[in-house]
Order: sequence, then C-alpha cells, then structure tokens
Amino acid sequence: MTEAATPETRCGFVALIGAPNAGKSTLLNAMVGAKVAIVTHKVQTTRTRITGIAMEDDHNAQLVFIDTPGIFQPKRRLDRAMVNAAWKGSEDAEETVLLIDAKKGLSEEVERIVKALKDAGRKVHLAINKIDTVRRDSLLALAQELSETGVFDEIFMISAMKGDGVADLKAFLAKRAPVGPWMYPEDQVADVTMRILAAEVTREKVFLRLHDELPYATTVETEKWEERKDGSVRIEQVIHVQRETQKGIVIGKGGTMLKMLGQMAREELEEMFDRKVHLFLHVRVTERWAEDRTMYQDMGLDFVE
Repeated sequence: MTEAATPETRCGFVALIGAPNAGKSTLLNAMVGAKVAIVTHKVQTTRTRITGIAMEDDHNAQLVFIDTPGIFQPKRRLDRAMVNAAWKGSEDAEETVLLIDAKKGLSEEVERIVKALKDAGRKVHLAINKIDTVRRDSLLALAQELSETGVFDEIFMISAMKGDGVADLKAFLAKRAPVGPWMYPEDQVADVTMRILAAEVTREKVFLRLHDELPYATTVETEKWEERKDGSVRIEQVIHVQRETQKGIVIGKGGTMLKMLGQMAREELEEMFDRKVHLFLHVRVTERWAEDRTMYQDMGLDFVE
C-alpha cells in the first residue's frame, strides 16, 4: 500500500529593511499574527534582529522574518551596531523587502538605502506602507519614481496597521520560499528567547511613558528568570539609565512611575506567555552601558569598534 503524497514544505528567510519608523515592526507583527516586535512612535526602537515566524498554509510554507533595526546615518557606537545588524540581516536572507513610509516618500534616508542597494548590485522587493495616509495620485507617482531606480523586482502597496495588502505580500513571499523542511515548530512565532522578549516589552513601556525625558538613554536587561512550581514565572529586570537624574524620572514620585511601568509590562507579559508573571523592576545607573560589550551580546548585536 502506497502512502499518500505529502505536499512539499517550503521555508524561506525574509529580511525587512527600511529607514527608522517605516513600520517594519508593525508589518512583522501583522505577518506573524502575534506581537513579537515592539512598536512605538519613536524612531529606532528596534535594536535587535527580531525573528518572527509566519505560516502560509496555501503554499505549505514557513516564512522566517528578520525585523532589522532602521537604517540611518549612525553617530554613536550603538547606532553603528544597529545599522550593521540591519545590513547583515538583509545579506543573510533569501528575500529582502524594503519598507517605505508613503507619506515621507523618497526621503534622504531612503535615497541612501536605495543607493547602497544599487552600488551592491542587489535587487529587492518594495513595500510602500501607510498607503491610507496619502492620495492615490501621489502614491502612483512615488511607485513610478522608485521603480525607475531599477532596484526593485516587485512593488506592493500596503497598510501594515490596517492589514491592507499584507496577505498578498505574504503569499508572494511564500511562493518564492525554497523547498525544504521547516526550521521551527508550526506554533512558534519568534526565536528570540523569552528573556529578551520580556526585556523588550518592558523597554517598550519605558519608551511609551517617558519618550520625551529619556529618548535613547535606557535599556532593559532580564537578570533573573525563575520558573515556579505553580506554573508562574518570577522575572527580575534592570532598567539601565545613564544618569542619576534619569533614575529619578523612571522611579517617579514615591515610586509611582516604576509601579505603573511594572504593571503595564506584567499585564502584557501575562497575556503573551499565557501564565501568571511576578515582575520585579530595578533601576540602575550604568553610565556607559552603551559602551559595554556584554550589553551588545545580550541584544544580539555585534560590538562595532
């Protein structure tokens, strides 16, 4: 008796690149169908190469998305490490999608990215995002202008926030994925460790509440992760700041801000991990955390000299 033929499985690596705040993290979360990357209105919030895993059933494909940090003109060591990670992520993937904010159009940052791709002789796919924010004629003119650069194979019009065009882009990428075994279990949505994901969630809350006072002076580290017998988890995290005055801002009057940040992060983590979370936050002044090699390793970045 012959066994029934099983459909071929496919597995493809896809890098999402673009200028800061183009909507890469929002698109990643929409593709995966779960929150795996932090999303804020501040630019440069993605520091690590977060990998999201999406299943595309029609093509029996698994898509492994690499959400890279935004590509911009680096000024500091952390900036250089982030930009380096973005380009490396793109080189490691079989397919690359450049995401562009329709409203910002062909900005200086986008022009630099397009020039770098052209100089490297690379062809990528283009996704013009936030199409609901501009008029159709402006959109078509932008698509035409970008098409003429000769860098793009395919052009997609999407709204990552509203979901418009996301399914088409996902199906296209699935069709192009090479035949091969899946790299991850079918129900896994990210390959970042729980510790990093937990730190990213808390860092998002710090950004959302304190973005004016502490633009990029903070990072969050999960120091302890303890599995409890009752199925809950005890997490201890340190919010690193660079100055004593910043420590006061994070703690807030009578500890109110730290308490609020802890509650916001804990609620999201409980929903994400589907279990009870005991979260303990500490604030530490680490003046030169952005120069600490181990911090970069924890974030999955190369320490760029």
